[in-house]
Amino acid sequence: MDVETPSRLSERPAAIVIGGGIAGLATALRLSAGGMSVTLLERHNHMGGKIRTVPSEAGPVDAGPTVLTLRHVFDDLFACAGERLEDHVTLMRQDILARHFWSDGSQLDLHADPETTASAIAEFAGHKSAEEFRQFNRRTRQLFDAFDIPMMQAAKPKIPRLALEVLRHPRLLRAMAPLSTLSQMLDNQFSDPRLSQLFGRYATYVGGAPHLSPAILSLIWQAEAAGVWVIQGGMQRLATALTALAINRGALMRTNTHVDRITLDNGAVSGVEINGSEHLRAKCIVYAGDPRALTTGKLGSDLCGIAPQTLTIPRSFSARVHSFAACQTGPDLSHHNVFFADTPQSEFDDLMAGRIPSDPTLYLCAEDRGHGTPVPPLERFEIISNAPATETLTPPMDLDTWHHQIMQRLADFQVTLSPKPSMTTITTPQHFAQMFPETMGALYGQSPHGLTASLRRPTARTKIPGLWLAGGGTHPGAGLPMATLSARHAAEAILSAQTSTSLSDPTAMRGGMSTA
Repeated sequence: MDVETPSRLSERPAAIVIGGGIAGLATALRLSAGGMSVTLLERHNHMGGKIRTVPSEAGPVDAGPTVLTLRHVFDDLFACAGERLEDHVTLMRQDILARHFWSDGSQLDLHADPETTASAIAEFAGHKSAEEFRQFNRRTRQLFDAFDIPMMQAAKPKIPRLALEVLRHPRLLRAMAPLSTLSQMLDNQFSDPRLSQLFGRYATYVGGAPHLSPAILSLIWQAEAAGVWVIQGGMQRLATALTALAINRGALMRTNTHVDRITLDNGAVSGVEINGSEHLRAKCIVYAGDPRALTTGKLGSDLCGIAPQTLTIPRSFSARVHSFAACQTGPDLSHHNVFFADTPQSEFDDLMAGRIPSDPTLYLCAEDRGHGTPVPPLERFEIISNAPATETLTPPMDLDTWHHQIMQRLADFQVTLSPKPSMTTITTPQHFAQMFPETMGALYGQSPHGLTASLRRPTARTKIPGLWLAGGGTHPGAGLPMATLSARHAAEAILSAQTSTSLSDPTAMRGGMSTA
């Protein structure tokens, strides 16, 4: 392997990446693999951002994302460095995508194979519902295929191109149901309200309510239908692998590093001030945090014009996340389990009013299941319940009441956990707001509500030369695959610009990283 010497590294064009979440790590890897000298700055003492764990007697428990979808996005990321994803993490594809429970005792598994799912739905709700699901699967496949390249894969979606796609395929407009919300479309699609409730949960995957989100979000089903993978050892293994690989390609990773300000020179970025005293110089900076932090002046008043929409568009939902170890008795669990609310609309009415839902749907991840190995007596669990985002950092006063409520709710489904989890490992929106400044605790950036919400996100390129954006708060959106795609959009544009500059001026963008 060709090892870079310090003198050669200093000749590489310099870039700074701010933020060590999935987008920051993916950007650092792509830029370093593309020949740039990269320094990644992370304010916490670990990499991964929302990929995080909390300790337990059974080992580290995921307290963020729990599975991998759209695997091809990650295959492409590792391939950019000449590597294979499966050589760095052990992946286990799930036959059962999720197991769903209702308080009337009904239960439904969604499977990796669509026809197996249709058969399960036939047994669950009848042959009519099974045929409705087949129609839904074809409909969302059509939407995903049509909008993947011009929307998600495009660095900046263009309305004319999207409109052309619709004109070329007239049936697409009907599939989009542009005048309908996700709830309305699903109510028309399914005669059984439980299936509308189930597939309506995909709005929450991007922090929204199904009765306010556009019908096109139904295509999220195809992201799961394409495959769900569990990573052996937990999701943190992915962040660890990306960190190690980026370092191997020459990137410098600095944790416990607070960025005070992004500095400009003649209107273009010149570097960053960190930890109150140090100045790092670079002509290329990727901000891989929530762009709202730039708009509010958190990193300098000169940047307040960046992504102004983040000040006016409502924030997405947040969550209360409980991660712990316990022994479980009751119904047989899959890796992913959903325990549905009895009054689904009341949950979203509460969230939109800024209240913790009185009748929440609970997502329960049994992290030691789905590995093809015996389930240990002491298992690791993560419970996620939707919650409104909040500006305040003050700890909530109702946590004890809420904790008792969700434990009782699981008991109503015959799920018992022993010993009873304590409240010490609950992460609240207030915690998220503290960990990720200027997010207001929102987990998915801007709200997905409204037909044009997906077109209103900031994109990778900003109006300040040398400043780029990546992360779940930018296009194409929230979630591990989308944030990873945002890194590709930023890195490809940077490397393309760097190549063009180098061809026209061999001395431009040289000099590496320096301190002052």
